[in-house]
Amino acid sequence: MNDYLVRAIGFNGQVRAFAVRTTETVGEAQRRHNTWPTASAALGRSMTAAVMMGAMLKGDDKLTVKIEGNGPIGPMIIDADANGHVRGYVTNGQVHFDLNEQGKLDVRRAVGTEGALTVVKDLGLRDMFSGQTPIVSGEIAEDFTYYFATSEQVPSSVGLGVLVNPDNTILAAGGFILQIMPGCEDETIDAIEAQLASIEPVSKMIEKGYTPEQILEAVLGDQGGIQILSSSPVKFQCQCSKERFGAAIIGLGVKEIQEMIDEDGKAEAQCHFCLEAYNFSQDELEGFINEINA
Repeated sequence: MNDYLVRAIGFNGQVRAFAVRTTETVGEAQRRHNTWPTASAALGRSMTAAVMMGAMLKGDDKLTVKIEGNGPIGPMIIDADANGHVRGYVTNGQVHFDLNEQGKLDVRRAVGTEGALTVVKDLGLRDMFSGQTPIVSGEIAEDFTYYFATSEQVPSSVGLGVLVNPDNTILAAGGFILQIMPGCEDETIDAIEAQLASIEPVSKMIEKGYTPEQILEAVLGDQGGIQILSSSPVKFQCQCSKERFGAAIIGLGVKEIQEMIDEDGKAEAQCHFCLEAYNFSQDELEGFINEINA
Protein backbone atom coordinates (compact mmCIF):
# COMPACT_ATOMS: atom_id res chain seq x y z
CA MET A 1 0.00 0.00 0.00
CA ASN A 2 1.37 3.40 -1.00
CA ASP A 3 1.21 6.30 1.42
CA TYR A 4 -1.82 8.55 1.08
CA LEU A 5 -4.00 10.98 2.99
CA VAL A 6 -7.76 11.39 3.21
CA ARG A 7 -9.82 14.45 4.12
CA ALA A 8 -13.27 13.90 5.57
CA ILE A 9 -16.07 15.30 7.67
CA GLY A 10 -18.11 13.53 10.31
CA PHE A 11 -21.18 14.03 12.47
CA ASN A 12 -22.93 15.99 9.70
CA GLY A 13 -20.07 18.43 9.26
CA GLN A 14 -19.51 19.09 12.95
CA VAL A 15 -16.06 17.49 12.76
CA ARG A 16 -13.28 17.89 10.22
CA ALA A 17 -10.98 14.87 9.96
CA PHE A 18 -7.70 13.88 8.35
CA ALA A 19 -5.93 10.52 8.37
CA VAL A 20 -2.74 9.41 6.68
CA ARG A 21 -0.44 6.47 6.15
CA THR A 22 3.20 7.61 6.12
CA THR A 23 5.13 4.33 6.42
CA GLU A 24 7.14 4.75 3.21
CA THR A 25 7.55 8.50 3.68
CA VAL A 26 8.99 8.16 7.17
CA GLY A 27 11.01 5.19 5.95
CA GLU A 28 12.64 7.39 3.31
CA ALA A 29 13.65 9.92 5.97
CA GLN A 30 15.02 7.11 8.14
CA ARG A 31 17.10 5.70 5.28
CA ARG A 32 18.51 9.07 4.27
CA HIS A 33 19.47 10.10 7.81
CA ASN A 34 20.18 6.66 9.31
CA THR A 35 18.11 7.57 12.37
CA TRP A 36 17.91 5.23 15.34
CA PRO A 37 14.50 4.06 16.63
CA THR A 38 13.65 6.74 19.19
CA ALA A 39 14.79 9.55 16.91
CA SER A 40 12.90 7.92 14.03
CA ALA A 41 9.71 7.90 16.08
CA ALA A 42 10.08 11.57 16.99
CA LEU A 43 10.82 12.66 13.42
CA GLY A 44 8.19 10.34 11.95
CA ARG A 45 5.43 11.58 14.24
CA SER A 46 6.35 15.18 13.44
CA MET A 47 6.40 14.58 9.67
CA THR A 48 3.04 12.80 9.89
CA ALA A 49 1.46 15.74 11.71
CA ALA A 50 3.03 18.25 9.32
CA VAL A 51 1.77 16.52 6.17
CA MET A 52 -1.78 16.56 7.56
CA MET A 53 -1.40 20.25 8.40
CA GLY A 54 -0.23 20.77 4.83
CA ALA A 55 -3.49 19.21 3.66
CA MET A 56 -5.30 22.05 5.42
CA LEU A 57 -3.62 24.52 3.06
CA LYS A 58 -4.53 25.42 -0.53
CA GLY A 59 -2.75 25.70 -3.87
CA ASP A 60 0.95 26.37 -3.55
CA ASP A 61 0.81 27.24 0.15
CA LYS A 62 3.36 25.55 2.39
CA LEU A 63 4.45 25.44 6.00
CA THR A 64 7.49 24.78 8.15
CA VAL A 65 7.35 23.14 11.56
CA LYS A 66 10.21 23.47 14.02
CA ILE A 67 10.25 21.47 17.24
CA GLU A 68 13.06 22.53 19.52
CA GLY A 69 13.12 20.80 22.87
CA ASN A 70 15.80 20.35 25.51
CA GLY A 71 16.31 16.66 24.69
CA PRO A 72 19.36 15.09 23.01
CA ILE A 73 17.94 14.89 19.46
CA GLY A 74 18.04 18.68 19.16
CA PRO A 75 15.80 20.67 16.82
CA MET A 76 13.63 18.99 14.18
CA ILE A 77 12.65 20.87 11.02
CA ILE A 78 9.83 19.71 8.74
CA ASP A 79 8.48 21.28 5.55
CA ALA A 80 5.13 20.30 4.03
CA ASP A 81 2.85 21.64 1.33
CA ALA A 82 -0.75 21.34 0.20
CA ASN A 83 0.12 18.62 -2.32
CA GLY A 84 1.24 15.83 0.00
CA HIS A 85 4.96 16.55 -0.17
CA VAL A 86 6.94 16.53 3.07
CA ARG A 87 10.58 16.53 4.08
CA GLY A 88 12.24 16.66 7.46
CA TYR A 89 15.38 16.14 9.47
CA VAL A 90 16.45 15.84 13.07
CA THR A 91 19.69 17.41 14.26
CA ASN A 92 20.95 14.33 16.13
CA GLY A 93 19.42 11.23 14.55
CA GLN A 94 21.57 8.65 16.32
CA VAL A 95 19.61 8.72 19.58
CA HIS A 96 17.89 5.73 21.16
CA PHE A 97 16.74 4.74 24.64
CA ASP A 98 15.19 1.74 26.31
CA LEU A 99 11.40 1.54 26.05
CA ASN A 100 9.45 3.66 28.52
CA GLU A 101 7.17 2.37 31.28
CA GLN A 102 4.36 1.89 28.75
CA GLY A 103 6.60 -0.30 26.62
CA LYS A 104 6.86 2.34 23.90
CA LEU A 105 9.72 4.26 22.33
CA ASP A 106 10.70 7.01 24.77
CA VAL A 107 10.10 9.99 22.46
CA ARG A 108 9.54 12.34 25.40
CA ARG A 109 13.06 11.69 26.66
CA ALA A 110 14.53 12.23 23.20
CA VAL A 111 12.63 15.46 22.45
CA GLY A 112 12.62 16.91 25.94
CA THR A 113 9.78 18.44 27.93
CA GLU A 114 10.81 22.08 27.64
CA GLY A 115 11.07 24.14 24.48
CA ALA A 116 8.82 25.31 21.68
CA LEU A 117 6.80 24.12 18.70
CA THR A 118 6.76 26.74 15.95
CA VAL A 119 4.67 26.69 12.77
CA VAL A 120 5.29 29.16 9.94
CA LYS A 121 2.79 29.13 7.08
CA ASP A 122 3.72 30.65 3.73
CA LEU A 123 0.36 31.53 2.22
CA GLY A 124 1.71 33.29 -0.83
CA LEU A 125 1.65 36.99 -1.78
CA ARG A 126 4.06 37.61 1.11
CA ASP A 127 1.36 36.54 3.54
CA MET A 128 3.05 34.69 6.41
CA PHE A 129 1.46 33.26 9.53
CA SER A 130 3.58 32.25 12.49
CA GLY A 131 2.44 30.54 15.66
CA GLN A 132 4.43 29.21 18.59
CA THR A 133 3.46 27.23 21.67
CA PRO A 134 5.50 25.59 24.40
CA ILE A 135 6.24 21.89 24.33
CA VAL A 136 3.80 20.38 26.82
CA SER A 137 4.79 16.70 26.79
CA GLY A 138 7.49 15.94 24.24
CA GLU A 139 5.37 13.09 22.87
CA ILE A 140 4.58 15.19 19.76
CA ALA A 141 0.86 14.37 19.38
CA GLU A 142 -0.06 16.17 22.60
CA ASP A 143 2.16 19.06 21.58
CA PHE A 144 0.32 19.50 18.28
CA THR A 145 -3.03 19.16 20.06
CA TYR A 146 -2.01 22.01 22.36
CA TYR A 147 -0.76 24.05 19.40
CA PHE A 148 -4.09 23.81 17.58
CA ALA A 149 -6.10 24.73 20.67
CA THR A 150 -3.85 27.61 21.72
CA SER A 151 -2.40 29.13 18.55
CA GLU A 152 -5.21 28.45 16.07
CA GLN A 153 -8.12 28.25 18.57
CA VAL A 154 -9.35 24.98 17.05
CA PRO A 155 -10.12 22.19 19.55
CA SER A 156 -8.42 19.13 18.07
CA SER A 157 -7.35 15.59 18.77
CA VAL A 158 -4.08 14.43 17.23
CA GLY A 159 -3.01 10.79 17.06
CA LEU A 160 0.44 9.87 15.72
CA GLY A 161 2.33 6.60 15.63
CA VAL A 162 5.57 5.10 14.36
CA LEU A 163 6.68 1.49 14.78
CA VAL A 164 10.31 0.56 14.09
CA ASN A 165 11.71 -2.82 13.02
CA PRO A 166 14.68 -4.44 14.82
CA ASP A 167 16.93 -3.39 11.91
CA ASN A 168 15.91 0.28 12.44
CA THR A 169 13.70 0.42 9.32
CA ILE A 170 10.13 1.70 9.64
CA LEU A 171 7.43 -0.93 10.15
CA ALA A 172 4.41 1.36 10.29
CA ALA A 173 3.66 5.08 10.52
CA GLY A 174 0.59 7.25 10.27
CA GLY A 175 -1.87 9.37 12.16
CA PHE A 176 -5.09 11.31 12.35
CA ILE A 177 -6.32 14.79 13.25
CA LEU A 178 -9.89 15.50 14.34
CA GLN A 179 -11.01 19.11 14.59
CA ILE A 180 -14.19 20.40 16.19
CA MET A 181 -16.02 22.88 13.99
CA PRO A 182 -17.89 25.95 15.34
CA GLY A 183 -21.36 25.06 16.57
CA CYS A 184 -20.49 21.45 17.34
CA GLU A 185 -22.96 19.93 19.80
CA ASP A 186 -21.86 18.80 23.25
CA GLU A 187 -23.26 15.32 22.56
CA THR A 188 -20.95 15.01 19.57
CA ILE A 189 -17.91 16.00 21.61
CA ASP A 190 -18.88 13.48 24.31
CA ALA A 191 -19.26 10.73 21.70
CA ILE A 192 -15.84 11.49 20.18
CA GLU A 193 -14.12 11.58 23.57
CA ALA A 194 -15.64 8.22 24.51
CA GLN A 195 -14.57 6.70 21.21
CA LEU A 196 -11.01 8.04 21.46
CA ALA A 197 -10.69 6.57 24.94
CA SER A 198 -11.49 3.10 23.60
CA ILE A 199 -9.35 2.84 20.44
CA GLU A 200 -5.96 1.19 20.10
CA PRO A 201 -2.83 3.19 19.14
CA VAL A 202 -2.80 4.41 15.56
CA SER A 203 0.52 2.66 14.86
CA LYS A 204 -1.12 -0.65 15.77
CA MET A 205 -3.96 0.08 13.36
CA ILE A 206 -1.50 0.68 10.53
CA GLU A 207 0.52 -2.40 11.47
CA LYS A 208 -2.71 -4.37 11.08
CA GLY A 209 -3.19 -2.90 7.63
CA TYR A 210 -5.81 -0.26 8.35
CA THR A 211 -6.27 2.23 5.56
CA PRO A 212 -6.64 5.94 6.41
CA GLU A 213 -10.38 5.53 5.82
CA GLN A 214 -10.51 2.67 8.33
CA ILE A 215 -8.54 4.71 10.85
CA LEU A 216 -11.21 7.42 10.67
CA GLU A 217 -13.94 4.82 11.05
CA ALA A 218 -12.19 3.61 14.21
CA VAL A 219 -11.64 7.04 15.75
CA LEU A 220 -15.10 8.46 14.93
CA GLY A 221 -17.07 5.27 15.59
CA ASP A 222 -20.38 4.08 14.21
CA GLN A 223 -22.07 7.38 15.00
CA GLY A 224 -19.57 9.41 12.99
CA GLY A 225 -21.24 9.23 9.60
CA ILE A 226 -17.93 9.75 7.83
CA GLN A 227 -17.96 11.46 4.45
CA ILE A 228 -14.67 11.19 2.57
CA LEU A 229 -14.08 14.44 0.68
CA SER A 230 -10.83 13.61 -1.11
CA SER A 231 -7.66 11.56 -1.02
CA SER A 232 -4.15 12.34 -2.24
CA PRO A 233 -0.74 10.64 -2.36
CA VAL A 234 1.92 11.47 0.21
CA LYS A 235 5.67 11.21 -0.24
CA PHE A 236 9.05 12.45 0.95
CA GLN A 237 10.12 15.08 -1.55
CA CYS A 238 12.87 17.65 -1.28
CA GLN A 239 12.87 20.94 -3.16
CA CYS A 240 16.64 21.37 -3.16
CA SER A 241 18.63 21.78 -6.39
CA LYS A 242 22.06 22.84 -7.52
CA GLU A 243 20.55 26.09 -8.84
CA ARG A 244 19.14 26.95 -5.40
CA PHE A 245 22.46 26.30 -3.69
CA GLY A 246 24.22 28.30 -6.39
CA ALA A 247 21.93 31.25 -5.68
CA ALA A 248 22.73 30.90 -1.97
CA ILE A 249 26.45 30.97 -2.70
CA ILE A 250 26.02 34.10 -4.81
CA GLY A 251 24.24 35.64 -1.85
CA LEU A 252 27.40 35.22 0.24
CA GLY A 253 29.17 37.87 -1.82
CA VAL A 254 32.46 38.15 -3.66
CA LYS A 255 34.74 38.04 -0.61
CA GLU A 256 33.49 34.71 0.72
CA ILE A 257 33.38 33.12 -2.72
CA GLN A 258 36.96 34.19 -3.36
CA GLU A 259 37.97 32.64 -0.03
CA MET A 260 36.43 29.34 -1.17
CA ILE A 261 38.51 29.50 -4.36
CA ASP A 262 41.72 30.44 -2.52
CA GLU A 263 41.34 27.81 0.20
CA ASP A 264 39.85 24.81 -1.61
CA GLY A 265 39.52 25.65 -5.26
CA LYS A 266 35.94 24.39 -5.10
CA ALA A 267 32.88 24.24 -2.86
CA GLU A 268 30.46 21.59 -1.70
CA ALA A 269 26.99 22.18 -0.28
CA GLN A 270 24.78 19.55 1.31
CA CYS A 271 21.03 19.71 1.89
CA HIS A 272 20.02 19.19 5.51
CA PHE A 273 16.73 17.59 4.49
CA CYS A 274 17.80 14.94 1.97
CA LEU A 275 21.61 14.94 2.38
CA GLU A 276 22.10 15.40 -1.36
CA ALA A 277 25.52 16.99 -2.02
CA TYR A 278 26.20 19.56 -4.72
CA ASN A 279 29.72 20.33 -5.94
CA PHE A 280 30.84 23.61 -7.47
CA SER A 281 34.09 23.81 -9.43
CA GLN A 282 36.49 26.73 -9.44
CA ASP A 283 35.18 27.76 -12.83
CA GLU A 284 31.61 27.81 -11.49
CA LEU A 285 32.65 29.87 -8.45
CA GLU A 286 34.52 32.34 -10.65
CA GLY A 287 31.39 32.55 -12.79
CA PHE A 288 29.41 33.52 -9.69
CA ILE A 289 31.88 36.32 -9.01
CA ASN A 290 31.57 37.55 -12.58
CA GLU A 291 27.78 37.46 -12.24
CA ILE A 292 27.93 39.57 -9.08
CA ASN A 293 30.30 42.08 -10.68
CA ALA A 294 28.38 42.31 -13.95
